[in-house]
Amino acid sequence: MILVRLVAIVAFFAWRVKHKNHDGVWLWATSMVADVWFGFSWLLNQLPKLNPVKRVPDLAALADHSGDANLPGIDIFVTTVDPVDEPLLYTVNTILSILATDYPVDKYACYLSDDGGTLVHYEAMIEVANFAVLWVPFCRKYCVEPRSPENYFGMKTQQYAGSMAGEFMRDHRRVRREYDEFKVRVDSLSTTIRQRSDAYNSSKKGDGVRATWMADGTQWPGTWIEQVDNHRRGQHAGIVQVILGHPSCKPQLGSPASADNPLDFSNVDTRLPMLVYMSREKRPGYNHQKKAGAMNVMLRVSALLSNAPFVVNFDGDHYINNSQALRAPMCFMLDPRDGQNTAFVQFPQRFDDVDPTDRYANHNRVFFDGTMLSLNGLQGPSYLGTGTMFRRVALYGMEPARYRAENIKLAGKVNEFGSSTSFINSMPDGAIQERSITPVLVDEALSNDLATLMTCAYEDGSSWGRDVGWVYNIATEDVVTGFRMHRQGWRSMYCSMEPAAFRGTAPINLTERLYQVLRWSGGSLEMFFSHSNALMAGRRLHPLQRIAYLNMSTYPIVTVFILAYNLFPVLWLFSEQFYIQRPFGTYIMYLVAVISIIHVIGMFEVKWAGITLLDWCRNEQFYMIGATGVYPTAVLYMALKLVTGKGIYFRLTSKQTDACSNDKFADLYTVRWVPLLLPTIVVLVVNVAAVGAAIGKAAAWGFFTDQARHVLLGMLFNVWIIVLLYPFALGIMGKWGKRPVILFVMLVMAIGAVALVYVTFHAPYPADFSEAAASLGEASVTGPSG
Repeated sequence: MILVRLVAIVAFFAWRVKHKNHDGVWLWATSMVADVWFGFSWLLNQLPKLNPVKRVPDLAALADHSGDANLPGIDIFVTTVDPVDEPLLYTVNTILSILATDYPVDKYACYLSDDGGTLVHYEAMIEVANFAVLWVPFCRKYCVEPRSPENYFGMKTQQYAGSMAGEFMRDHRRVRREYDEFKVRVDSLSTTIRQRSDAYNSSKKGDGVRATWMADGTQWPGTWIEQVDNHRRGQHAGIVQVILGHPSCKPQLGSPASADNPLDFSNVDTRLPMLVYMSREKRPGYNHQKKAGAMNVMLRVSALLSNAPFVVNFDGDHYINNSQALRAPMCFMLDPRDGQNTAFVQFPQRFDDVDPTDRYANHNRVFFDGTMLSLNGLQGPSYLGTGTMFRRVALYGMEPARYRAENIKLAGKVNEFGSSTSFINSMPDGAIQERSITPVLVDEALSNDLATLMTCAYEDGSSWGRDVGWVYNIATEDVVTGFRMHRQGWRSMYCSMEPAAFRGTAPINLTERLYQVLRWSGGSLEMFFSHSNALMAGRRLHPLQRIAYLNMSTYPIVTVFILAYNLFPVLWLFSEQFYIQRPFGTYIMYLVAVISIIHVIGMFEVKWAGITLLDWCRNEQFYMIGATGVYPTAVLYMALKLVTGKGIYFRLTSKQTDACSNDKFADLYTVRWVPLLLPTIVVLVVNVAAVGAAIGKAAAWGFFTDQARHVLLGMLFNVWIIVLLYPFALGIMGKWGKRPVILFVMLVMAIGAVALVYVTFHAPYPADFSEAAASLGEASVTGPSG
C-alpha cells in the first residue's frame, strides 16, 4: 500500500505540473511546494516501518540461564527537582516501588537525585526507609502488584498470593493504616521543617541567620527555606547521604507475629536494597544542564558506591508497575546472540489518571506501540527519557563489543572523563557484564572523591555532555543520547510486557500538554541543526535508522504548510475566486485517492501495532491541534535561534494537579490562557466561518448550481478540520466542556450567523472553497501518520 500511494503521489505531481494554474500562479506554486514537502515527509515516516519486529522477554528462560545468583547488578536513577511541580507523593511511591521490586535485593541500588537540594526530599527518603521496613516484606509475603502503595491501595480489588485470606486481610488493614499515617507525615514535612527551623533560629539569638535545620540539630547544606548565599536553589554544596546501606548477601528472615509487631514475617526476607540521596553542587555562572547534568553526576557517584554494569533511569513520577520489570530487560542484555552489542532496552510509556476519552492523546499509543515497534526491526527504538535500562559502558561513550577490543583501554582517554583517578579506575569493573554490587565503606577518602565528582567544575575540559554520558545543550537530551549510541554502532531493544513494566503521570491540562509537545518539537529541530544531525552520522548507523532520526528531527517543518492550508479559506471569504488547480474534477479524484490510501495504511498500522481505533483517531486529532499552533511555534523559535544565536528556554511540564477540587480530572477543565493557544483558535474560527459562508453562498446562488455544488463539496473539508480540532474546542471551553452538546449548539449558531450575514448582504462570490479545503485535507492526513 505504501508503494501504491507512492505511485499515486508521483502521478499526482506529474499531473499538477502538466496542468499549471495560470490564474493564480503564486497560489499554485505555494501549494506545489507544500505538496512536495508533504510527500517527502510522509516518505520519511513510512520507510522505517517496513520491518516491524516484536520481541517478548522469556522470564522462564532467564531463570534457567542465570538464576538469581548469577543476575548482574543494577543501579537505578530517579530524578526530581521541585516537590511542588512534581508532587512529593509521586516521588516516595516511585522509591517504594523500586525498593519492593522482585530482584535480588543485594544486586541493585537506588539513587534519588534532588536537583533542588531541598531538605523536604531528604527527610521524605528517611520516612520512606522507615515505612519500607513494613511495606517491602508485606509485598514479598503476598506477592502484591503493583508495589507502589498509592496505586495498590487505590485498586478496587487487591490481588495476593496465598490461601490465608483472614491473615492477609489483617495484614492489609495494618499496612494500609501505617501507609495513611506515612502520607500524613510526608505531607506535613514542609510544616515540620519550618517549625523546627524557626525554633532553632529563635534559640540562637543575635546571629541573624535564618537557617534550615535537620532533625539531628545540624544545618542543612542544601537549599534553605529562607534562601541566602551558598544555600539557594542554584547555589549550594553537593550532598551524598547513604540512607540504606548495602545489604548482606544472605537472606535475613523477619520475626514472627508479636504484640509489638502483629505481622508475621518469619518466612520473609526483610532485607532492603541500598538507597542513596544526593544533590549535586550548584554555583552561579555555571550551566547545570538540568536533567542531563544530574544524570551524569549520578553516573559518576554510583560508579564509586555500587558500580553496577547496568543502569535504569526513571522520572520522579514513574513507578514500577510490574515487579518483574527489572528482570525483563536482562533477557535482551544477557542474550548470547547479540546482547553484548545492546546499549539500552526501552519500555513503552504508560500513564495513569488520563481522562477516559484520552482527549489530548496522552497515551500516545501510535508512537509508543507503532513507531517504536517498527524501529525495533532496524537498529532499535530511540531513547525516550524514562523507563530505560542502559549498559554502563555505552553511557561512557565506549564502542560496542563488535567494534572494540576485548578489554576496554583508557590510555590516552583519561582527560575525556575528568580528573578523578578513583572514577577512572572503576570504569573497567563497570564493564563486566556479570558483575554484582560490592559493598564499600564510605570513609573520609571516599567522601572527598564523591564531593569532587559532584562539583560544577569537574566536567570542565572533559567530554561529558557530548561524547560521554547524557548529551547537553538540547531540550531532547534523551533522543540525542540514544542517537549517539546508535551512531557508534550500538543497537537497542523495544520491550513490552503485561502488566506494563512502568507507569507514570501525564499532563491532562491542555496548556501543559501543549508546552510539553513544544519542548519535544523544539528539541527535535535543535537536533537537526546540531552536530547530532542524522545526515552527518557515520556508516555504522543503519540507513533506515538514519531516515527515522531525520524524520524525528524535521517533522515540525511540514506543519508550517499545514497551518497555511488551514488559513487559506480566508481568501475565499473575501475574494471572488482562487483556484489552486484546474480541472477541478480530476484534482478532486487525485486527492480522494491519495487521502484514502493513507487511511488504509493507517488501518494496517493499527492492526500490526495492536492499538485501538480510538487511539488512532485521538492521534490524528492532536496532531492537527499541534500542527496549527505548537509545531509552527517551534519552527519560529528555531529560526530565531539561528538568526540571533541565542538559546531557547522551554518550560518544564508541571505534574501538579488541582488540589482544591475533588474532581479527579479537574485539570482537564481548567483553562490557562497563553499565546500558544491563539493560532489554533484562529484556525478554528476561520474554518467555522468558511462553513457558514459556504452555506450562505449556496443559499444565495441556489443549492443545485455548479458553483454551489463546488462550494458545498469544499465545505466538507472545512468540517473535517473542525472535527479534528474538536478536543481543542472543548479544552478552551473550560468547565463548559463537560457538556459537549453546548459546543455543538455554539458551532451551529456561529455557522448559521455567518450564513445569515452572507445571505443578508447577498454577495454571491463564485469562490471555490473546495479546492483549497481539499488540499487542506491532504495536508491534515499527511502529517498525522507521523
